Amino acid sequence: MHTFITSASGEPLETARVAAQGHAYARDRPREDRLRWAALSLLANRGLRDGTGTRRVRVAHQEFMLRMWMIEQLGPDDTDPDRSPEALAADTLDALTLTPARAAALADGWRDLPVGDILVLRWHKNLTAHLTWLVGHLAPGPVREALVTWGGIRPLLP
Repeated sequence: MHTFITSASGEPLETARVAAQGHAYARDRPREDRLRWAALSLLANRGLRDGTGTRRVRVAHQEFMLRMWMIEQLGPDDTDPDRSPEALAADTLDALTLTPARAAALADGWRDLPVGDILVLRWHKNLTAHLTWLVGHLAPGPVREALVTWGGIRPLLP
């Protein structure tokens, strides 16, 4: 499967991503098998990047959600960047292109914004979908506070 994922693209790669994720979610499998399947799903997902904004956000959202699931269901591991809450927090903040203040200001009148601006706000909502779970795994500090701030803004976003 690993060889297939590293050489596939497009629809077959998306199919492999979904299949691997399904195996990772299977509660009847041993934990180590589930971790391997999750890693394969992440590998396939990362292969789907194509440089476009929409795809970038979709791939990041899928990655963040699977990594959060891994942390919650299979346990955090600070030696594995895919299961490290701190790494996920940093990657989340890196993916956001607006400041919380700017996002909140735009969200206030989002219905009157151009479609492109609404899309950017929607992307930020998708990229912060996992924050409710993530902040509970982080030590107090500026990164956690930044994510708590985003968690408060998220419901305002379209």
